[in-house]
Amino acid sequence: MVYPVWKVSRFENRIFFPQAALDDWIVDALVDLRDGVLTILPEGRRFKLADAVRVLREVTGGSDSHDLVGRAKSRDELEQAGAEIMETSMLLGETAYDVEPGWLAVPAGSFEEHLASAERKQARQGRNGPEPRSDEELLERLMGRNL
Repeated sequence: MVYPVWKVSRFENRIFFPQAALDDWIVDALVDLRDGVLTILPEGRRFKLADAVRVLREVTGGSDSHDLVGRAKSRDELEQAGAEIMETSMLLGETAYDVEPGWLAVPAGSFEEHLASAERKQARQGRNGPEPRSDEELLERLMGRNL
């Protein structure tokens, strides 16, 4: 199954990884998750993770007064704002939302640093083929399982 990876940007490149996708990738031995760091094994690319949700829809029939629908936010940020999150539901004030659990990821270093890293050279050892030119291309390959 192919899962969407939602990119949210504000001040730095952040990517939302749905929990269901991460579970599949771990089972398929495509990623490793340790100490809050996700490593894409075939490339050695690392991302720092924060527990998060993607807000799918407002469900009370009112307006999205918090302007959250379609956004991915860290659980800490939402809970500090007063949100109560239970699995795939969130209540913020009088407004209820459906949410998708997952992780916000920030690349550990620039893509150029990654290309020159010893971790990447070791991960790609013995593999030929075109190299990704960006994190976006690397993630597209991960989603399509074409690593």
